[in-house]
Amino acid sequence: MVNIERRDKIDIISFTVKKIDALVTDEIRQTVNKVFDNAHSKAILDLKGVEYIDSSGFSCFLSAHRAARNSFGTLKIANPEPQILELFQSLHLNNVFQIYDDLEACIRTLR
Repeated sequence: MVNIERRDKIDIISFTVKKIDALVTDEIRQTVNKVFDNAHSKAILDLKGVEYIDSSGFSCFLSAHRAARNSFGTLKIANPEPQILELFQSLHLNNVFQIYDDLEACIRTLR
């Protein structure tokens, strides 16, 4: 469900599911918290292929954002599908997260 690829000291967290809901948020939360166990970690949530996120998914992302801040790390979001980006905007979470249309552009901002 959750994959981590490490590139240039950046953890890229991607998903093999199309829905992020209460059934998968525990695994996501555990994975992301492990990334931020180390101070100053950099991570990207790659949302390519994710077509649905419910309130528990957004809560999980906010928890991940908090974990990043608490460890002086950085968490950004890349590749949201158009309908997911609309949700981030309607919830005003685009003011909380730095969101990029392209994974490579997001990586460049973390180098």
